[in-house]
Amino acid sequence: MNQTTIAGHLGADPEVRFTSSGKKVTTLRVATKARRSGKDETIWWRVSIWSEEFDKMLTFFKKGSAIIVVGELNKPEIFTDKEGKPQISMSMTGFNIMFSPFGTGKAENSSQDSPLSPSKDSQYGMMESASYGQAASTMGSAAFSEDEIPF
Repeated sequence: MNQTTIAGHLGADPEVRFTSSGKKVTTLRVATKARRSGKDETIWWRVSIWSEEFDKMLTFFKKGSAIIVVGELNKPEIFTDKEGKPQISMSMTGFNIMFSPFGTGKAENSSQDSPLSPSKDSQYGMMESASYGQAASTMGSAAFSEDEIPF
């Protein structure tokens, strides 16, 4: 199994859908930042969550909210953007989400310190927020327009 941790901001409110067999899937669009050659670059992720374990927690996340997601990386997909340039779409299946200890988006709620956590029989528990200290310095608050989100 591969495991990936991303920290970023939501580009849109969480989207809930149901498969034809009735399984619930929540999709998160997360923007992360990477510094390459002295310039900030935004990397967009599509995160699918296939359980109802985080339903109570997801009500606190809105467009612009800071979030940390742990999950399994899916195979990247290549697509062509509006300008005809090839782009890579990154996606993952999330199995743990956490409130971020850094950044506040415009939709951020003051109840971010809520003691909500995954159920006790969850495979992975909440991680200590102190371990993300350096990542906090590279992230800023986010305000995204719908045109910036590639999917």
